Amino acid sequence: MTQPTPGRRERKKAQTRKALADAALRLFLEHGYDQVSVKDVAEAADVSVTTLFKHFSGKEALVFDRDTEQSAALVAAVRDREPGSTVLDALHAYLHGLLVTVREAPEFRAFRELVDGTPVLSDYAHRMWLRHETALAGAIAEEAGADEDGASARALAHYVLAAPRLAAGCDDPGSALDEIFARLKNGWADLAG
Repeated sequence: MTQPTPGRRERKKAQTRKALADAALRLFLEHGYDQVSVKDVAEAADVSVTTLFKHFSGKEALVFDRDTEQSAALVAAVRDREPGSTVLDALHAYLHGLLVTVREAPEFRAFRELVDGTPVLSDYAHRMWLRHETALAGAIAEEAGADEDGASARALAHYVLAAPRLAAGCDDPGSALDEIFARLKNGWADLAG
């Protein structure tokens, strides 16, 4: 089934949102997050500050304009996994690819440095990422035939979403993520001794 083509109004909104996000990222990378005001971003995108706030909840949100896409991608990693692949295997593969892309791709390096070097953005990114927990827990529970409100699916979603941030702080993030997922699959009995 094909999606209906968005109307003129929706296309215009999407263009304005993209122009704002692009202008914000460009200005933040050029001048630093703290040196750029919301007014500067609005002027660079040729819109009013009021229009900016119709599209974004605040200055931090300008940096992370793909929040909805990320939630959908996490759920799709669970629901659309290869036959025979476990939920953990699918999430491991998806997050490993995401972590490696962000770590190695030159176009993401400057973005990552901006976020990691700006405490308010780093904290916002972490909070935003963990907001996907409910959607991911729902997909995990659905696939397992478990209670969507049950603690197990929510706990697994929480730990899966915490894994990339923990791994990113290591010298070899890919190997660290592999180790975390091995623990999620096999437990911590040898460490709990």
